[in-house]
Amino acid sequence: MARKRKNRTHLKGGVASNPGKSEGPKSFVIKHGQVGSSLTQLVRDMRKVMEPNTASRLRERARNKLKDFFVMAAPLGVTHLLAFTVTDIAPSLRIVRLSSGPTLSFRIERYSLVKDIITTSRRARSMGSVEYLSPPLLVLASFPQPGPSTPPHLTLLMKTFQTLFPPLSPQKLSLSSARRVVLVSYNAERGTVDFRHYLITVKPYGVSRRVRKILEGASKSSSGKTLDLGNEKDVADFLLRKKGEPGPGGDDGYESAASSASSVAGDDVDAVSLADDYVGRNNKKGQRRAVRLDEIGPRMELRLIKITEGLPGKEGEVIYHEFVKKSKAEATAQKAEHREKEKLRKQRRDEQERNVQRKKAMAAGKDENAEADSGEEEGPDEDEVSGVEDEEVEYEDEGAWDEEEEFSGGEGDESGEEMETGELSESDDDVPMPPPKKQKTRGKR
Repeated sequence: MARKRKNRTHLKGGVASNPGKSEGPKSFVIKHGQVGSSLTQLVRDMRKVMEPNTASRLRERARNKLKDFFVMAAPLGVTHLLAFTVTDIAPSLRIVRLSSGPTLSFRIERYSLVKDIITTSRRARSMGSVEYLSPPLLVLASFPQPGPSTPPHLTLLMKTFQTLFPPLSPQKLSLSSARRVVLVSYNAERGTVDFRHYLITVKPYGVSRRVRKILEGASKSSSGKTLDLGNEKDVADFLLRKKGEPGPGGDDGYESAASSASSVAGDDVDAVSLADDYVGRNNKKGQRRAVRLDEIGPRMELRLIKITEGLPGKEGEVIYHEFVKKSKAEATAQKAEHREKEKLRKQRRDEQERNVQRKKAMAAGKDENAEADSGEEEGPDEDEVSGVEDEEVEYEDEGAWDEEEEFSGGEGDESGEEMETGELSESDDDVPMPPPKKQKTRGKR
């Protein structure tokens, strides 16, 4: 039997030549500093929102800094960093546009987790993994139109949220891939930004809820796997009558199909004709369906505090600040200060590069000298050898050994010992010679 080849870890259709570059934006959603369990769960929920173009299994360590993520973002093709932390006042969120900025700092006024939304919702949805295989659709609401009278920080805020998600292309978009919606609305009265996350659901239009149970399938009904008609005298009691309400025709307890459908499905404004096949039973192209948004969380209320150029740790000019307002003279002085800092940073960078080049040149010169010395040692002349010996003898005469340092002379040191002591051993034959070494012989096999 042939061995089965493992191919789960290989990309089908070939490997990209440059995996770091991609068409759409990618993001890191991290936490840094000492945060609680609630904010940690908010980070996990935000990763679910940003899927599939985010690192959903990213693990932060206590010793990790923002600089570490900036360094790793470039080879991975990451374009945005969402960093959550806790300050003395409230939790905060920073959205960093890599790799040159700007950086938007938000204060999280209020937030709700996914589990909180599901607990308080009347229609709890069981989310699977299929809904997160495609990126969500972005909807911006209540933002002022860009113009001369519009504050520049609101325009920059809109562009920041637009670049977080892939651009929408109606010609290439598949209708079945539109499963989620991210709503970012601006509250002019409070000066905050509301962040919501919804799931798109499609329902049959023009039918009551009980008929919809039959159309969608009995397995989705709350009563169980099969519909319970034991308390009904007729099928019309289940399909056309609302429980506890008499019908418009009199005391017979029945109501028409039109009244039941209009009370449940809504107006014609809520209904759309499907341009393509959609997920779900009987959701075919051309059929009229009612579209509804179910909130699945998380939910946040953000207040923009500051917008700065550059990255955290290398901030440049402050573009906008919620609380600190500076005059034109102060803004000009601040720009001059940032220019001086940037000039000094550039000078240090150039000096560091020159030092690196100088050290490389010195190392190369040492290698060349070492090669030249090794070439001279291989085949020197007699005059050069005698000169080297004289220099070595003079160096040994001038220098003195440390008394505590042990020195064991060899065969060439006997003459030196004779010159220093002036005594010579009379009986060299008395010196015991070491026994001759036995030659090892290999036995024949």
